[in-house]
Amino acid sequence: MSSGNQDISSPFGDPFADPSITQAASTTTSSNLDDYNPFNNPNVNPPLSARSSAGPAVLETASANGPRVGSAPSGPSIPSSSSQPPAYTPTSAQTLTHDDLLRKQQELERKAAELAAREEAIRNGTFNVRQPNWPPVPSFCPFGPFLYQDINVEIPVEFQRIVRHAYYLWMYFIAVLLANLIGGIAKWTVEDNAGYFTFSLMSLLILTPGSFLCWFRPLYKAFRSDSSFNFMVFFFVFFIQLVMSVIWAIGIPGSGACGLIVAITSLTGHGVFYGFLMFSICIVLISYAVGSLLMLLKVHSIYRSTGASFDKAKAEFASGVMSNAHVQQAAAGAARQAMSSAFTSATSGGATPTNGRPNTSGIRF
Repeated sequence: MSSGNQDISSPFGDPFADPSITQAASTTTSSNLDDYNPFNNPNVNPPLSARSSAGPAVLETASANGPRVGSAPSGPSIPSSSSQPPAYTPTSAQTLTHDDLLRKQQELERKAAELAAREEAIRNGTFNVRQPNWPPVPSFCPFGPFLYQDINVEIPVEFQRIVRHAYYLWMYFIAVLLANLIGGIAKWTVEDNAGYFTFSLMSLLILTPGSFLCWFRPLYKAFRSDSSFNFMVFFFVFFIQLVMSVIWAIGIPGSGACGLIVAITSLTGHGVFYGFLMFSICIVLISYAVGSLLMLLKVHSIYRSTGASFDKAKAEFASGVMSNAHVQQAAAGAARQAMSSAFTSATSGGATPTNGRPNTSGIRF
């Protein structure tokens, strides 16, 4: 191929014909690099001859119009030895005095004494971790909560719904008593019959706390600790209340409740409003009787599924009575009295006459 064609195909000529490039390519570096091993000591730099012959630092352009290649970028700067570390500032934890250490030690000893006293109270059964929260009375009342009750905390998850329904049923029973009291006031006003009012008022005052303590709390404790004895107490008391609620719903004259019969008899000659009020109270009484029956059947089905029995209830009652501190003290006192009487009788030689003559049997000294 002719030189004319070479000039046409490459307007800059041959870039590899530059003298600096041919000199660098022709330089042999085997003599300088053969003896150098960079892995022997990484902290020692390679010889100057090896670094100088590794390649040109600057490449100049082949021609005036060619690109210029500058020098290679420098590495990261090394801080000078004259730079100083930051000033040391002691913290507050390192500047504690002797008094501070004594104060902390006294505080730790006080907390340890409180924990020991709390453990002793828990061991003796005189410490209540959970503060009473029922009944939820306002702060200005002269009395406060006297027991702790929390269905979400004390009752197992599978029994929380039935216990919550029982609590709602108890509150509905209070509404039933209030409705019966309103019916008693109306009957006293319209028919001049104060007996219903007296009975409804006494029922409200007595059955409100009595129903809570006699059947709801036993049911609550039965599901809380799987107690057959509390189940038995609930069934006994709640069945009596169910019978009473059925009698109230029927409205037998003289029962003290505004049931169905009383509502029917109130329609004659006493006005529409009075009859409507009595029938409304009758519906409330009937609905409570039905709800009580369903609650009793539901609790009984759960009770039978847990494997509880009357024998287990008797065993729990016996163990509970014998573990009571007052019962134990009374039994110990009776045993001491009996032993003292027997010892006195034995050592006195039968001083008590039986048939006019002293008894000579016994221990003699």
